[in-house]
Amino acid sequence: MKFDCDCCGACCKNIRLSKLSKDLDRGDGVCKHLTAENLCAIYSARPLFCNVDAYYEKFLTDKMSREDFYKMNHEACRRLKNLTGEVNRGIFDS
Repeated sequence: MKFDCDCCGACCKNIRLSKLSKDLDRGDGVCKHLTAENLCAIYSARPLFCNVDAYYEKFLTDKMSREDFYKMNHEACRRLKNLTGEVNRGIFDS
């Protein structure tokens, strides 16, 4: 099982909302590693908090189900999209 991301970039365009990602801010709330295609330029070496699956494995396996963690992340994604007006690509819409 792997987290299903639609690569909208909403999380990377709003890193100012998390204290964890302040070092990644290019100065305008956007991650300095976000490409024009909404992809991560350092994807294979991205920080742990940017990797939903690795974060779950390291910190949460004994605290909640992977399914519940995915649901939480999908909800956070929906909220960011609503907050920022990002276009939904349909993966999480029901």
